Amino acid sequence: MNKKNKDLIKLSVPNKPEYVSVIRLTVTGIANRMGFDVEKIEDIKVAISEACTNAITHGICQEEENFYIDFSSDEEKLVISVYDNGKGCLSNNIKTPNLGELNEGGLGVFIIKSLMDDVEILPNNGKGTVIKMTKYVGDDM
Repeated sequence: MNKKNKDLIKLSVPNKPEYVSVIRLTVTGIANRMGFDVEKIEDIKVAISEACTNAITHGICQEEENFYIDFSSDEEKLVISVYDNGKGCLSNNIKTPNLGELNEGGLGVFIIKSLMDDVEILPNNGKGTVIKMTKYVGDDM
């Protein structure tokens, strides 16, 4: 049985919006190296921006704290996990937005789910939330 080459990159990021652009640049490099096309890279960048914004806005209340991102890649897929040390949320409490009555905010998870192939929102061992997003290479889902 062949063992897949798997790479893992871990980032600890200050809880400041100005660092989201650094994360976008990082995921662009990783996705480009993996062979994703420009359109899929743009989708991944938007999704990770939304997940990071959620971690900054909802996950941590103190600016001096960090949130974390893991990038796990192999020949088939890129898995991105964004997690924080906040109070956490129950994925059951996240409602699908009414697209006929859009308000500012509340669309982040909806956008992430529409752009990525698989999305899981999980508790982080009682301290925060994990948004786990997967994009498959060459898959036209």
